[in-house]
Amino acid sequence: MRACRLQAPYRYGRMIERLRPGGSRRTEDGTVGDQVLYFEDVNEGDEAPERSHTLTRTDLVMYAGASADYNPMHHDDVKAKQAGQPSVFGHGMLSMGFLGTAITDYVGVGNVRRYQARFAKQTWPDEELRTRIVVTGKRTEGGDHLIDLDVRLRNAEGEEKVVGEATAVVPSRA
Repeated sequence: MRACRLQAPYRYGRMIERLRPGGSRRTEDGTVGDQVLYFEDVNEGDEAPERSHTLTRTDLVMYAGASADYNPMHHDDVKAKQAGQPSVFGHGMLSMGFLGTAITDYVGVGNVRRYQARFAKQTWPDEELRTRIVVTGKRTEGGDHLIDLDVRLRNAEGEEKVVGEATAVVPSRA
């Protein structure tokens, strides 16, 4: 599988921080609010709330339309089986996006500085996907308070689908 690396430009992240300090975060009930993750409250080993989603064929078709990725392996069972697959399978970027949403739900929108991931295995319709985000370090660089994250997307059986890492800037109480 291929690796993909996305990086948010520094100025873009700073612009969002000025608009809403700490960024918006999704709360446990799913609403987006002004709950802020502060540097002082984060410790190595902390875990973000797990997010889960059962992948449907409708998800695949909707993502194909949104991304303009009409590869038949993602929506046409006949062509996928002719190519040796058991059925259609999920877009790698759809999986990476689901994991990315869980990251921003934890650290705040606009606070992700770096996010890179490797697609480890394909995702299949009716598979339950679960996120796991663990704080692996924290540091201050040039006045920015950064947290490093190990990020993973797994199915219900624990098989890793996307494996990566991210760094986020979070506000300090000081």
